[in-house]
Amino acid sequence: MGNVMGHAGMAATVVRYLRSVGAPTAAGDVAPRPRLRAVREDERAPLDAAEFRRVLGAFATGVTVVTAPGDAPLGPAGFACQSFSSLSLDPPLVCFMVGRTSTTWPRIARAGVFCVNVLGADQADLCRAFAVSGADKFAGVSYDAAPVTGAPRLAGAVAWIDCAVHAVHTGGDHLIVVGRVEALDATDGEAAPLLFHRGRLS
Repeated sequence: MGNVMGHAGMAATVVRYLRSVGAPTAAGDVAPRPRLRAVREDERAPLDAAEFRRVLGAFATGVTVVTAPGDAPLGPAGFACQSFSSLSLDPPLVCFMVGRTSTTWPRIARAGVFCVNVLGADQADLCRAFAVSGADKFAGVSYDAAPVTGAPRLAGAVAWIDCAVHAVHTGGDHLIVVGRVEALDATDGEAAPLLFHRGRLS
């Protein structure tokens, strides 16, 4: 799936997004792409949002914190994310979804790299801290630098995946961010993961 658009198309998508958030790019002009449009009201399915959340909440997911290196004067960036998945083995790709209104995503986009920290069952409080908007999420949090990108690698995470932004796609009110894996490890293969199910952490 990672090669459906082709490398040139994926690069163009990333460049367009980074330019839209004011990030510097070294890429030259890219080929024009079809204009994206919003879904019209008459195209929407008669679906209640609360019912959508209720039913999709039956699907349990793991919980991660996606981090990026700091940009002065704000320091490192990060947010709690349960919409993370592996995507491709060759090349090694992962993806996560982030809301278009996220204030953290533009900082990750500017960095161009990120680290996915897979949280353990005992890290619910850490997840809640990174789910808050506008706070100093890294206050009192122990971390070091991921080996390739330098993005924060959180202490106690059961696994980490160090990535460079590979492509960005639109997905309704979210963006689908694809990362190319540069390094990864499971720090404790026996530790239980933190799960999100029916609106609750466990």
